[in-house]
Amino acid sequence: MPAIAAINGKIGPNAITRVIEALRALESPTAVDRIFQACELQGYLCDAPADMVDEREVTRLHDVLHRELGTARARGVGRIAGQLTADYLLGFRIPRLAQMALRCCPAGVSSRLLAKAIARNSWTFAGTGTFSVRHGRPATFEVKDCPICRGRRSSEPCCDFYAATFERLYRRLVDQRARVIEVGCQAKGASACTFEMTW
Repeated sequence: MPAIAAINGKIGPNAITRVIEALRALESPTAVDRIFQACELQGYLCDAPADMVDEREVTRLHDVLHRELGTARARGVGRIAGQLTADYLLGFRIPRLAQMALRCCPAGVSSRLLAKAIARNSWTFAGTGTFSVRHGRPATFEVKDCPICRGRRSSEPCCDFYAATFERLYRRLVDQRARVIEVGCQAKGASACTFEMTW
């Protein structure tokens, strides 16, 4: 499938609002305040965004998470935030009938249909990065110029927010045994952030 690119540099608010929720569940109020002051987004703690946000804010937030919390804790925050994002999508964005239909299809068919839907809506989470899908088993998602880890260097994959979102969607809609692993990350020097879906 051809890569899909955004042109407006905006990302859906889940990339910030769900991080706030995850941080508040895992860290002290002082730590949450410190992180949002460091990335100059403290206003969102009182008034969380409801509309699309500048992708640079998302990049800055995730960069500060890793700098302030360390890789392991930041990855944990990203994972919970991704799970919360998937729960939000299942609760409010993906129609119930569509969910029922996906669950009734064979896993291979559901995977293809879900991947196509994610690709159609990738502009809401990839920002000016490009998103592409390779169908199969495993299915592979790729984000080039990924806003979550843009400009960062790490010895570990950094995009747990995406991996956890994809995994929960796959477990709820394709196969409850589904697993998503980030097999390539730009922060580790890969050309793109690559996620493999297995079930």
